[in-house]
Amino acid sequence: MSVNLLAVALGGALGAMARYGVALGSLAIFGKSFPFGTLIVNIVGSFLLALLFLGQQQGSVSSAAWLFFGVGVLGAFTTFSAFSLEVVLLLQAGETLKALAYASLNVVCCIAAVAVALGLKTYFLSIWN
Repeated sequence: MSVNLLAVALGGALGAMARYGVALGSLAIFGKSFPFGTLIVNIVGSFLLALLFLGQQQGSVSSAAWLFFGVGVLGAFTTFSAFSLEVVLLLQAGETLKALAYASLNVVCCIAAVAVALGLKTYFLSIWN
């Protein structure tokens, strides 16, 4: 097994465990009437991936770190496929307004999270340099 594959696999295991932890925590806090766990990981994951991307663009995040954190940890942590399934399940359950709200919140908030992270470029450049 290559070092790169191992980095992605180990990062993926950590990301999956973190995602499961957020799911359990959100169920305990919010209940199961709305899929907050997936919404939270998609927003947080989008923000963190954008920060990691900025670091990589500035040369302060190595290829190995990108593979471990970006592809592995965040790839397993964010769950767009789960989001898609949950939208369809809400629609099938006749929860059209919840499905539309959930899909809209995910798209708008995740894009906003990336924009905010990229907008903080000046701040993070001072830290990374």
